[in-house]
Amino acid sequence: MGKAEVGTPKWIGNRIKSKGLQKLRWFCQMCEKQCRDENGFKCHMMSESHQRQLLLFGENPNSYLHDYSKQFEKGYTDILKRQYPDKRVHANVVYQQYIGYKEHVHMNSTCWVTLTSFIKHLGRTGKAVVDETEKGWFVTWVEKDMETQERDKRLAKKDKLAKDDDERLKEYIDMQIEKAKAEQKNIEEHEATELLKDEDEVVKLDLKIQERKLKEETKAELKNIFKDAGRGEKKRTRDEEENGKKKMSALEEIMAEEKKRKKVEKVEEKGETAAPWLRKNIVVKIVAKSLGDKYYKKKGFIKELVDDYVGLVVVNDTGAKLKLDQEHLETVIPQVGRDVVILVGKHRGATAVLRTIDTDKFSGVLKLDSGDKITLPYEHFSKKYVPS
Repeated sequence: MGKAEVGTPKWIGNRIKSKGLQKLRWFCQMCEKQCRDENGFKCHMMSESHQRQLLLFGENPNSYLHDYSKQFEKGYTDILKRQYPDKRVHANVVYQQYIGYKEHVHMNSTCWVTLTSFIKHLGRTGKAVVDETEKGWFVTWVEKDMETQERDKRLAKKDKLAKDDDERLKEYIDMQIEKAKAEQKNIEEHEATELLKDEDEVVKLDLKIQERKLKEETKAELKNIFKDAGRGEKKRTRDEEENGKKKMSALEEIMAEEKKRKKVEKVEEKGETAAPWLRKNIVVKIVAKSLGDKYYKKKGFIKELVDDYVGLVVVNDTGAKLKLDQEHLETVIPQVGRDVVILVGKHRGATAVLRTIDTDKFSGVLKLDSGDKITLPYEHFSKKYVPS
């Protein structure tokens, strides 16, 4: 059955129905589509577009869950700090205002199951002051300046690193304690008993045997200490030759792992590969094989950005709209003389003209508006979208 024509009573009725809020159980968060009844929602669940979105969600569910949780928290806190700054308000009052917006992110798409768990999250992170009464949970927004927020972030990061070091040290100590307990199992335990003797009996202690035993044990230790050391040296040298390196202690291994982790974090912070490069009005190519042959290797343009790493792609051939991560996209290199947009570096966002292409080095020479020429790899620029 086709859509109602514009101006007909059926069309007017559909417009009136679409203005109000519909039932939550007929809303698809992945496709951001609200259905009016159970039959419409069932048809949507069987549609091809919904199945594509489910495939994308199955590849990286944690990323989508984190994104929805971040959007929900931002929308809720924006209302709280804009309408109730430094005021104590019932949590459900703010929530009712938030869900009054038709395009809001529903709570069942976030990592919080109930509003109570979300309010407790705000209290734990220090973003708001929360308290529970007989009438329910109340929340008070805490206004902080940028300097205070940056200081809190630095302190939280420092506490996390210190906590990690303490946990590693505690694990090492517990491991040594367990090792000592295992060694003591082989030693016989002697319990102290009460001394029983008669009134006239004289207690005599013969210490000569013990002294003789101690002397013999000391001589044996002195006699064999250098031999044992020599054997240990030979054994250690043989192990080093076999393994190619000296065996580290547990504390040295912990320090090496910590040093390696910090080095990886520095590389990730300085590296440009992990940085977002998506921008509006650039031409991209879809490289996600999970979408099928219908969209694989197809070109489109970024209509808008959902966040730093996700964009809304409009396919050129069919006009279909897909919400894709930058991992599923790649840049498009136009012909020489066309305009391109620089995506990475100090000239990010600037428009330039592609002069030459070096296929051996996978790079191109771009001419900026200022007249300067720069050389960038293929993944650092893309063709500029020009509406036809």
